Amino acid sequence: MKRELIPGLGGLALAIVTSAGCQGKAAPPPPAAPPAVTVAPVVQQDVPVYKEWIGTTEGNVNAEIRPKIDGYLLRRVYAEGGLVHQGDLLFTIDPRQSQAQLEQAQADLGQAQAQLAKTEQDVARFRPLAEQRAISQQELDDALSAERAAKAAVASRAAAVHQARLTLDWARVTSPITGIAGAATQQVGNLVSPTTILTTVSQVDPIRVPYPISEQEYLQQVERAQRDPQAAAGNRLELVLSDGTVFPQKGHVLFAGRQVDVKTGTITSVALFPNPGNLLRPGQYAKVRAVTEVKKGAILVPQRAVNELQGGYQVAVVGSDDKAEVRTVQPGERVGKLWVIDSGLKPGDRVVVEGFTRVKSGEAVNPKEAPPETAANSVTPGGK
Repeated sequence: MKRELIPGLGGLALAIVTSAGCQGKAAPPPPAAPPAVTVAPVVQQDVPVYKEWIGTTEGNVNAEIRPKIDGYLLRRVYAEGGLVHQGDLLFTIDPRQSQAQLEQAQADLGQAQAQLAKTEQDVARFRPLAEQRAISQQELDDALSAERAAKAAVASRAAAVHQARLTLDWARVTSPITGIAGAATQQVGNLVSPTTILTTVSQVDPIRVPYPISEQEYLQQVERAQRDPQAAAGNRLELVLSDGTVFPQKGHVLFAGRQVDVKTGTITSVALFPNPGNLLRPGQYAKVRAVTEVKKGAILVPQRAVNELQGGYQVAVVGSDDKAEVRTVQPGERVGKLWVIDSGLKPGDRVVVEGFTRVKSGEAVNPKEAPPETAANSVTPGGK
């Protein structure tokens, strides 16, 4: 069976095929717009480098209050947890036994004084008689010896009276220092003795803060102090409290400990802070902060501009031609919201703070300047 073409339709079919072939070729896509990123200029300025150590507050003086005598506790006078001054009465102990001892000592003293008066009279009477040889010299010597013994007895009895008065005074337990008095450990009616701790009074103005520093940090501090004693003496310490606030009073290093702890490799340093109003109490969390050095002309970038990748750190830098370059940098200390960059950047560079994942080295980007607060040039203390 033969197929025949209909005259005049062959050209139409060819035109249709040709038209279909032309419609199958897509137009080339327009070039992609550069990715939008947010950039901030690096900051260059002198940066104080801070280090921080964790410590605990404790009283500058912690006096354990113990009675000097045995007896029953009669009264607690002070307010627990309140401020007491040196010499303030804290407790009273039953004084009757001490009062009886004082009266006995006074009676013994009176007896000794009466004996001394008799011996003095004997000496006064025997002396002229001995000169007239009415009595022997031996009798006068005996009278003189008795007088000396009576004087010694009077001195001994007087000392006993003084001791008895002290014992009676010790029935009143007073504070040896000015400070905060703790809770009483004994109740009224308890029998107490010199081994009994009644309470503890802590001097908290000024207040101590012991904190451990590494052996290397200790050696660095000693080296700085030897190199510049005036700067070391003027280096004031800051105290950060548990709520993050900075204590308004500045402190100083009081002393370093005697030895390095072989288990931890640290040495205890003790700082002293003024504490007006007794705001700080022993046992509080305290973070001691100090400037250890000042980096001159340091380069700083916002912390979010630095990206950590497999143990390394990178930033994206946008040049004047708006092309990006990913650089490896060496970061240093964190200072507030900024980060010191020790190497990899230079003054005038612009770094990407938002959109790092959209950046490829050598390709153009659409940079937008960060708000002023993002690239703030103010530096606040912070840790590494």
